[in-house]
Amino acid sequence: MTGDDGIFWRSLLYVPVTSRRFVEKAHTRGADAIQLDVEDSIPPGEKDAARRLLPAAIDEVAGHGVDVVVRINRPWRIAIRDLEVAVRPGVRALALPKVASADHLRIIDEVVTELESAAGMPVGTVRFVAMVETVAGFWRLQEIAGASPRVVALTLGSEDFATSSGIPPEPDLQLVPNQMTVLAARAVGVLPIGLVSSIANYQDQDAFRQTVLDSRRQGFVGASAIHPSQVPIINEGFSPTADEVELARRMLAEFDAAAESGIGAIQFDGKMVDEPIVQRARALLQLADRVASR
Repeated sequence: MTGDDGIFWRSLLYVPVTSRRFVEKAHTRGADAIQLDVEDSIPPGEKDAARRLLPAAIDEVAGHGVDVVVRINRPWRIAIRDLEVAVRPGVRALALPKVASADHLRIIDEVVTELESAAGMPVGTVRFVAMVETVAGFWRLQEIAGASPRVVALTLGSEDFATSSGIPPEPDLQLVPNQMTVLAARAVGVLPIGLVSSIANYQDQDAFRQTVLDSRRQGFVGASAIHPSQVPIINEGFSPTADEVELARRMLAEFDAAAESGIGAIQFDGKMVDEPIVQRARALLQLADRVASR
């Protein structure tokens, strides 16, 4: 699944903007997008320094042809200062933490529109990743996802949501919130981004790989990474396998041949295949083409 403007993100790697070494290497990590962070990875006393460093970091990463997402802070007084620096050429999207309502997004949309105009950018250039991280926001998932045409992705922040809800970020316990996030995103045509359990455990790569595969099965199409070692696992896990591609191609070949004879459903590998299954197969091949073009 891609955004309506062609945005295609399997992996979004967080990079603290104050780490020059990390910023310089960001484009080599293989992530579909780099999330330059001025929020959680930046201590309160370094927020001003992070803002001063942000424009050069944006230019550095965007200059290598990688999509740049900037995660801003939530408190309004800090958020406005972040926006005044973050809305500039080279930024593909803003990651907006702790979104609690559609009005929250609409206000930020208005501010970003003013900043785009002041910077000589076409209005609507900068997209939004809506991050729902509280129980209050959870009950407004679809409203939030559809609040602005700038919203390109919806995600449920596992750790913050676990803190807000009192429910540990474990797949069986967070099944319903994760499924509702996917369904809310699909209902309005934005990307469901996320993992079915905590993003924090990156050292056990086998366990993390299984988390990514389970997340794809739940309907997510990509996820954030907090460590470069997670990026190849995420990219692989959210990409079609060679077996899936080969099966889809064989099935579509038989279905299309039957359709030319006026037949709308076929038997394939012992199963009935009709239009909904065909649509999923075509979407899988489109995704495989996008992966191959990376």
